[in-house]
Amino acid sequence: MNYLEEIDYTQPGFGDLYDELPLWSAPFGLLLLDRVPMKPGMRILDVGSGTGFLALELAQRCGPESKVIAVDPWQPGMIRLRRKLDELGLTNVVILEQDAAKVYLQPESIDLVVSNLGLNNFEDLDAVLGACFRFARSGARLVLTTNLVGHMSEFYDVYRATLIELGQTNRLAALESHINHRGTVESVSMSIRDAGFEVLNIERQSFRMRFANGSSLLRHYFIRLGFVQGWKSVAEPASVEATFETLERNLNTLAEERGELALTIPMACVEASKPSVEK
Repeated sequence: MNYLEEIDYTQPGFGDLYDELPLWSAPFGLLLLDRVPMKPGMRILDVGSGTGFLALELAQRCGPESKVIAVDPWQPGMIRLRRKLDELGLTNVVILEQDAAKVYLQPESIDLVVSNLGLNNFEDLDAVLGACFRFARSGARLVLTTNLVGHMSEFYDVYRATLIELGQTNRLAALESHINHRGTVESVSMSIRDAGFEVLNIERQSFRMRFANGSSLLRHYFIRLGFVQGWKSVAEPASVEATFETLERNLNTLAEERGELALTIPMACVEASKPSVEK
């Protein structure tokens, strides 16, 4: 590929490929890219690659001598990633459309394992981390990001008050279970150590997602895609619609009091390594 060749952004299909990453995932991805080692010739495993944001960036940033293996069972995401590879002319990315826990790679063949927000989506986290450890060379790095317990606490405070207001106190345990299914820095670190890796550094940051009010939050495309179904599962099954009408009204009231609805998203980037074995 000739890097002096101009990219024609007026082509009809260009827009399908231009938006690389949802705004939700972007802060995590940028945090990871700021800390991941970058050297030419590395063999990189991107676990839970989705539509390929990390795979594409690392394949380009580490140069054509590198090789990136993108693993994800999500077929629509893999279809889009293949289109991106064709459009960009990248030949150093290999796609494995399957569960990362069931992938077979040559043992001790990977220099770097990355995952952006994959932890909460793996059906068997321990199995995935165990596979990554087997594939990793002695001294290989593991760099991953995750959101943490405590995200969107402003929303959940209103949801909790709404359930109490509606007399659905029997659903409070379900709400707390939903909130706490995400990991803590301690639980994530323990899983990584249990797989055999040594945790080197943990960077904690946070960002805000801002909305005009609760109505705009609940109708936002990505919120509907990633969160609303889980939120609905908390309410009494026979009164989901009524619960959300009250929840929306209460969120709007909070937004009026504060001038907006701002939700805090805590995140962490964990850097680890496979202990070196002296020969």
